[in-house]
Amino acid sequence: MVNALSSGGSAKLVLITGVSRGLGRALALEMAKRGHTIVGCSRSQEKLHSLSTQLSPDDPSKHLFVLADVRSDSSVAELAKVMVDTKGIPDIIVNNAGTINKNNKIWEISSEEFDAVLDTNVKGTANILRHFLPFMIQNKKGLIVNLSSGWGRSSAAEVAPYCASKWAIEGLTGSVAKELPFGLAVVALNPGVINTDMLASCFGSSAAVYPSPESWAPNATTLILGLTAQDNGASLTV
Repeated sequence: MVNALSSGGSAKLVLITGVSRGLGRALALEMAKRGHTIVGCSRSQEKLHSLSTQLSPDDPSKHLFVLADVRSDSSVAELAKVMVDTKGIPDIIVNNAGTINKNNKIWEISSEEFDAVLDTNVKGTANILRHFLPFMIQNKKGLIVNLSSGWGRSSAAEVAPYCASKWAIEGLTGSVAKELPFGLAVVALNPGVINTDMLASCFGSSAAVYPSPESWAPNATTLILGLTAQDNGASLTV
């Protein structure tokens, strides 16, 4: 039987959440460089415009960038409508949008800060799944990559909300994998330790010793494009 998730040379339509900075931006640039069409969302219109100009200065219509907040179910519903109506059903979704709490003990973290981490990292991913999976199931193919973390498989002090959110991503991914029909796949992907703004918030200046998003993106892109339906439910690491 031919695998519905071919890693061949055909151009893919790729949705990346949190595309305006860090891993999301680096991944969008690398995917586009390899000829794939990017749909990206972020809460920053200015950064979306900057990325759009960088990716396709001569053809603004090649890619699509939408102001959207993954924490909002209605915002994600509108994103899905705009994408499907304008570009079509995604071949690949990368649930990258994420945030982390400021280093602190759990009893010193406010409920608002805790909620912000869970709402973005967990509910944001669930909102994307809720509104895009029916289209992908209808299309009988598709890959969803949920960005996890080493702290979704281990734990550390002073980042309890973030650990909780990424452990939740691992569990969510495993459960959804059991619900998908053949031809679709969902995986949890630990990007490794990368020098992003989030890492700097935890590690301070020592974050600089780790690889940049730009040096990470080529390997990550190759891994993602090589995934097949047989990888459904896997917990992977770049």
